[in-house]
Amino acid sequence: MTYISTNSLRSKFSAALSDLYKNEVPLYGKLIELVHDTNKPLLGPLSAEERARLSQERHGAIRVGTPDELKTLARIFAQMGMSPVGYYDLSVAGHPVHATAFRPIEHAALLINPFRVFCSLLRFDLIPDPEIRQLAQETLARRNIFTPKLITLLEQAEKDGGLTEASATTFVSEALETFKWHSTATVSSYEYERLSDVSKLVADIVSFPGPHINHLTPCTLDIDVVQESMISRGIPPKSVIEGPPARLCPILLRQTSFRALEERVIFENSLTHSQTLGHHTARFGEIESRGAALTPKGRQLFDDLFDQARATEVTSPSASHVEIEVDGEGGHRKEKVEESANVVHQRHLSKFFAQFPDSWERLRGLELVFFKYEVVEGKSPTKGTSLEALLAAGCVTYKPLTYEDFLPASAAGIFASNLSKEVKVTSKGTPDQDGFEKALGKSVVDPNEIYAETQRRSLEEVYSHFGRAL
Repeated sequence: MTYISTNSLRSKFSAALSDLYKNEVPLYGKLIELVHDTNKPLLGPLSAEERARLSQERHGAIRVGTPDELKTLARIFAQMGMSPVGYYDLSVAGHPVHATAFRPIEHAALLINPFRVFCSLLRFDLIPDPEIRQLAQETLARRNIFTPKLITLLEQAEKDGGLTEASATTFVSEALETFKWHSTATVSSYEYERLSDVSKLVADIVSFPGPHINHLTPCTLDIDVVQESMISRGIPPKSVIEGPPARLCPILLRQTSFRALEERVIFENSLTHSQTLGHHTARFGEIESRGAALTPKGRQLFDDLFDQARATEVTSPSASHVEIEVDGEGGHRKEKVEESANVVHQRHLSKFFAQFPDSWERLRGLELVFFKYEVVEGKSPTKGTSLEALLAAGCVTYKPLTYEDFLPASAAGIFASNLSKEVKVTSKGTPDQDGFEKALGKSVVDPNEIYAETQRRSLEEVYSHFGRAL
């Protein structure tokens, strides 16, 4: 029997989820159009492979309430070739959740389709009110977020080692049911308000029949242009881009989003057998721009500079007025113009990140970034086969590895801006990776090990080509 590849199944699911979200959140469709229009004039330098990846690149996010829900999602994503990579503590922003990212880990699989899902798990230990904690636990215990047919297909796939083309189509359709929006809550309006008083995020996780996808994220080649263009497209943006500032050599991850939508919700009151109409705010559209993966040494420098910048940004960034010089009728004059909150924020970050090297040569020399090395066909070494000699002779080239993961502070900032007012993330949080892995039923993969192994393999191939050992 022939089984569909995990890469093909992942691509099917990613495309189906995007169509689902566009239908549920029309503003996401407008965001996709904006990103496409922004990317189009910048595609020239990209290879066909890079263009194909960009057209598919997106990530989603989902929030679950129990270890059983998390474990089953891990099994579903495993069928798509996606492993839990990294541990993220969102309590840095006061959110009682921690998370991992399900994604492909093989470089070849990432090139085919890099789809990722950022999956958060509710932490009951961080809900201070025992009555609310009990309400959350009892409400979540009553729900089942997976269809019986999906579980049957999943168990069969695990037994057989894969899915046929026909069963894969049904598998994707049934899996989408978990990610759909439900407008009828599983709690009363009073219970919803009590949950919201503790945390908007807790209310979002607990109050509905399933963990609806709360955002999807296309990738752009110029996130600054997207940020400035959203308003003209009728898309309300969050005030600032999360992550590092714009650079000649992009690093890690930059993210922004449109503000979460206010959606109508029906609350059932089981005691009075009545319904109440209310509203819920949680689903939004996000945009990302990915740069180079940093080595542990590079990440330490990034974290140090980012923490310094954050600590000295006394208040949340807001628009300001600056004087500029203008030539016009009547000669030379000064005018006051308004700068966006994002411009103010980016300028503040850039002052600190001037200390972070901004050329690929220096970043490689200082071992701040992971790279993939490739042989240049038709070139022969003239002065030895050391890596530096091969690079100098043009026999080998290198490209930075794309950062495939997330930044805890940025994720927390995006969550905060779309659940309530935007807040400044300063807490060190209360991480519990052991507890998360116990709930998951397995250890998360260390992303640094993936990048280091990809770099090592590329060097091994280079040295093998030139007849020497690594």
